[in-house]
Amino acid sequence: MSTRLRLAILIYGMIQGVVFGIGTVLVLGIPSFSEQAMTLMPTVVILSVILAAPIAWFMAPRLRLRFWQQRERQQAPRRVTLS
Repeated sequence: MSTRLRLAILIYGMIQGVVFGIGTVLVLGIPSFSEQAMTLMPTVVILSVILAAPIAWFMAPRLRLRFWQQRERQQAPRRVTLS
C-alpha cells in the first residue's frame, strides 16, 4: 500500500466530516432548503461520502510536502564558494 493511499485513508473520515458539516449548515441555514431537509439530508450524506475520497486523495501528498523539503535540505551537499 502506498504512502499516499495510507494518508488518504487516514484523512478520509475528517474530510468527510467537514464536507458533511458544510452541507448540513447549508441545508439547515437556507430557509428554502430547510423546508426540504428530510429529503436533502440523505443527499448530503451520500455526497459527503463520495466527495471526501477525491479530496483526500488530492490532499494526501501535500501533507508530506513540508517533510520532503526538510529532507532534501538535509541531504543536499553543501556548496562551497571560493571568493
